[in-house]
Amino acid sequence: MYSAAKQLARGRLLSGAVGGCPRRGHSGTAAASSRVVNGVRHERGEYGRVTDDDVRHFRSLLGEPNVVTGAQNVGPYNVDYLKHVPGNTELVLKPRTTEDVSEILKYCSGRRLAVCPQAGNTGVSGGGVALFDEVVVSTQRMNSIINFDPVSGVLVCQAGCVLESLMEHLESHGHMMPLDLGSKGSCQIGGNLSTNAGGIRVIRYGTLQGCVLGLEAVMADGTIVDCLNTMRKDNTGYHLKHLFIGSEGTLGVITKAAILCPNLPKYVNVAFIGLDSYDKVLKLFSVARAEFGETLSSFELMDNATVTCVENSLHLRCPIANDRPFYVLVELASSRPTAGRHMENVLAKALEDSLIADAATTDQTSGINKMWKIRETAIEGLLKLGHVYSFDISLPLDRFYEIVELTRERLKNVAECKAVSGFGHIGDGNLHLNVVTTGSDERLTRLIEPFVYGWTRDCLGSVSAEHGIGLTKTDYLEHTKSPEAVRLMRSLKKTMDPGCILNPYKVIPQTCGGGGGR
Repeated sequence: MYSAAKQLARGRLLSGAVGGCPRRGHSGTAAASSRVVNGVRHERGEYGRVTDDDVRHFRSLLGEPNVVTGAQNVGPYNVDYLKHVPGNTELVLKPRTTEDVSEILKYCSGRRLAVCPQAGNTGVSGGGVALFDEVVVSTQRMNSIINFDPVSGVLVCQAGCVLESLMEHLESHGHMMPLDLGSKGSCQIGGNLSTNAGGIRVIRYGTLQGCVLGLEAVMADGTIVDCLNTMRKDNTGYHLKHLFIGSEGTLGVITKAAILCPNLPKYVNVAFIGLDSYDKVLKLFSVARAEFGETLSSFELMDNATVTCVENSLHLRCPIANDRPFYVLVELASSRPTAGRHMENVLAKALEDSLIADAATTDQTSGINKMWKIRETAIEGLLKLGHVYSFDISLPLDRFYEIVELTRERLKNVAECKAVSGFGHIGDGNLHLNVVTTGSDERLTRLIEPFVYGWTRDCLGSVSAEHGIGLTKTDYLEHTKSPEAVRLMRSLKKTMDPGCILNPYKVIPQTCGGGGGR
């Protein structure tokens, strides 16, 4: 009798019958028990369902404008950047403070409501959208710059600050963000931290985690973990900030960060260079590192397919003739006015030695922006062509472009394939391989994904350089991590989020049940 009653009570909790009637879903998907995404079937975990009483509670906590319901209103929060993973949340919460986040998670933990933290929603691995009916906690309104010290260069801000807004604020104080991304106009610093974003200047400033002095995060039960240290040296025990950086919201919700920001360079010089082979790209990279040293801030590769797509789709003009198989964008950032002259001398010698085929240089802001726009809008141009299978992988530089050629050869007789392109950060070995097709197709997914990720594994590379594992790469985590490392990750997840309410189905979903499998 006791066990039957207990089982009945548990069933009511999981169905959402406790605390009011379950809300009527805006689609059948949110209430479904399983979904197939990208060829993988995912089972809904044993979580509660949002009720009208839950919504009333959140409205009393946050205020009416900060609680979003209704299919049309939640629509923008249910679309990932590549449109590969349609979200299914029926409730979006917009906290303004760390305390708001704490109260939300404390309540959700008690009700066993799954939560999907969401920043600017510019990710490409499905990590920021609700697979089933998770409550989306958006940091959109946590956008205050708390303090900036121009002497130490330390910025303290909330997690919802848009990267470009931070860049503009710092620029007015003679400083800059150590991170720059093509999505800077909409991505948020908390989301950048959740995937440990790299961007276009890793060669000079490193990945974001190396510039973070401290942060604040909220754990699944609502506990606020204050590690918001602004000291450059602090060796008092475990560096807990690194548990949250790169964890994609599965261990806690980042609410504030303290970031060390470098001085704005006085002089910036950019060159757009055409080359005849990938071997010459590597030779030029060696020359650039030797000649430019610490002033080298970017060394970006684009192949002809990428540049041609940007020209045709976005009507932008390549700074030089678009008749070479490879293009490189080189940026120098210096405190000395002689850097530009040195760049021109080095390129003149490279042209004389037939190392490069063509080049254009500029130190003017308008010219610099035009050159960078070719690189920064690459994925936007590809998306205009069709469905994009996008791969964010790290590879040894001697194998870097080989996978693009192998993929192109593999798909040459596939009618649905419209283009295969490669671009990325030579400075840190991060390739963005893209396959453009007429549409999403499970057969194409099986043809492309296992091949690319298997090849990456065999090269001892990484299946995720800077975009995270999210939802779409969970089957490939062990291509990069050893079984022992994955077991430790699962142990950390169970310790820090025993109810598994934080971003379930992402990174290591089998930990919480409801995992996927091909």
